[in-house]
Amino acid sequence: MNELNHRCLATGVALCALLASERALTAGMEPMNHAAMAMDHGAMNHGTPAPEQPRTPLPALTDADRRAAFPPLPGHQVHDRAINWAVIVDQLEYQRFEGSGALNWNATAWVGGDIDRLWLRSEGEREQGKTHKAELQALWGHAVSPWWEVLAGVRQDFKPASGQTWAAFGIQGMPLYGLELAATAYAGERQQTALRLEAAYAILLTNRWVLEPKLEANFFGRDDAGREQGAGLADSEFGLRLRYEVSRGFAPYVGVSFNRLHGSRAELAREDGEDTGQVRWVAGVRLRF
Repeated sequence: MNELNHRCLATGVALCALLASERALTAGMEPMNHAAMAMDHGAMNHGTPAPEQPRTPLPALTDADRRAAFPPLPGHQVHDRAINWAVIVDQLEYQRFEGSGALNWNATAWVGGDIDRLWLRSEGEREQGKTHKAELQALWGHAVSPWWEVLAGVRQDFKPASGQTWAAFGIQGMPLYGLELAATAYAGERQQTALRLEAAYAILLTNRWVLEPKLEANFFGRDDAGREQGAGLADSEFGLRLRYEVSRGFAPYVGVSFNRLHGSRAELAREDGEDTGQVRWVAGVRLRF
């Protein structure tokens, strides 16, 4: 017990000496001068240095300098002053039906500007070496809107029979991209009248494959058996052609065409022992120049 008490007493004396020494050190230290250590931010120059002036001052801009930098642009030429032209052979094809064959063509050409131009149209058919239908139209077209133009001119039928001359009036246009519409009225000899409606729609399957359905219908004011014309809706043709555009000017195609006679024209065909409806398989080429 005495030894233990001596040890505790010695430990307490050492601890007291350590505390006294720490107090003496604390009392001898001078307080820190925080005011002296503070940085004088006001004396520091945080501003951006002034830019150096060029040795040779730049001259002030004048109106002459502006005119030289931005000269006036030349006037834009109106499009219809330029003369352009195009020839489109829409159909040049061989048609196969019921053990027989026929050569069919449908072509259009135009020359002129954006507002006024001359149109030439031709279509026809040859079967077994004989021309059964052939016509040529010359029409003057005048644009009445960006997508529509009115037409007036003359149509000459060479076949069937001895042919016939018509005065032609119509309208054609493209109300939607790829959709072409045309309606043409005709006034012919011996007070005969006619109306032709046409519609075609080019469906772009890819950049080169194009599927084109096309419909044509012909109406006549009265019967004319010698020229294979019947009053009312006389004939119609619906075709579906798939072409591959090797280029914009050359496109071979294949397809099918449904031809049908109607009304009194169909009755005349039955009397002559002809079919009133045919399904024709076609193969041809579309050309553009």
